Amino acid sequence: MSTSTVAELSSAAEAISSYQRRVGGLAASHAHDDREDLVAAIYEAERSLRVAERTLRRAIKVASSAH
Repeated sequence: MSTSTVAELSSAAEAISSYQRRVGGLAASHAHDDREDLVAAIYEAERSLRVAERTLRRAIKVASSAH
């Protein structure tokens, strides 16, 4: 696999990691609001971003080990 593919995947994983942290921070800042629906939706988005990052990290490992 080309190094440019690994680089692109790494860049995307880092960006998603950054978004995940930002979204997680939003959830924490609204944790004491009366908007449980909003907090739940934010946490769901954060979890989805975490899964996306893990999936990209797995793709990086596969791409790095491909011959």
